[in-house]
Amino acid sequence: MTDPLPPAEAVRHAREALEGGPPVVSATVVDSRGGGAPPPGTRLSIWAGRHAGTLGSDALDAEAVAVARAALAAGRAGAREIEADGAACTLYLEPHAPPPSLVIVGAGHIARPLCRVGAMLGFRVTVLDDRPEFATRERFPEAAEVRRADFSDPLRGVEMAGASLVLVTRGHKYDFEVLRDVLRRPEAPGYIGMVGSRRRTRAALELLAREGIAEERLRAVHAPVGLDIGAETPEEIAVSIAAELVRVRRGGTGQSLREKERVAERWKIGREGGDG
Repeated sequence: MTDPLPPAEAVRHAREALEGGPPVVSATVVDSRGGGAPPPGTRLSIWAGRHAGTLGSDALDAEAVAVARAALAAGRAGAREIEADGAACTLYLEPHAPPPSLVIVGAGHIARPLCRVGAMLGFRVTVLDDRPEFATRERFPEAAEVRRADFSDPLRGVEMAGASLVLVTRGHKYDFEVLRDVLRRPEAPGYIGMVGSRRRTRAALELLAREGIAEERLRAVHAPVGLDIGAETPEEIAVSIAAELVRVRRGGTGQSLREKERVAERWKIGREGGDG
């Protein structure tokens, strides 16, 4: 059993996670019952493989660690009740993790609104381009990083594990070369999207298949990128891409909520059946 965790230490652990350190769950007692239960305000910091602080007993600590790691895996805050050795308490669990990473290769007309929307959605956005007049802070004020890159090795020094990668360069040739590079890596990004027509996309994937890229990796590529919303302008295309990023991140269907819920039809059925 460890020592009680000072509030300032818990805050420091959360800040370190948000700045790129290992994800952590801040667990705070908000209610307690029974003999030996920790007083409200008692805190724990819980990582994937360790924890700091104590609720006063090894048994309670073990229960707290179990529910906190489940919250860490789900990425959702909330209250959970735990009980051990006749003591019980309610914990408020708050996961803290670095913001998800969005890497945009290409700094052209689609990249600008995509960077803006991506930052609004909570992504840490990195923009890469080989043209110094395009890869500027003035063009991408919302980006965490804007980098001039050599398209022969554009992702050098960029952490791609778990990131979302969108390829919107000025030419299909560059998109293809970056796609080939990233698919040959041992760890693929969590999401890969590439602009392009159906014909060019099919030709690119067929060529990569002949070069030995595994089929399951090719099937994971979102190309053409985005959801079908009839987008035409750069801003609309950016919204289409962003919508697909959210769908992949949250597990949605991309279906119209009106068509999914069919509220009007169900209301009519209820009226005809005398239920409403």
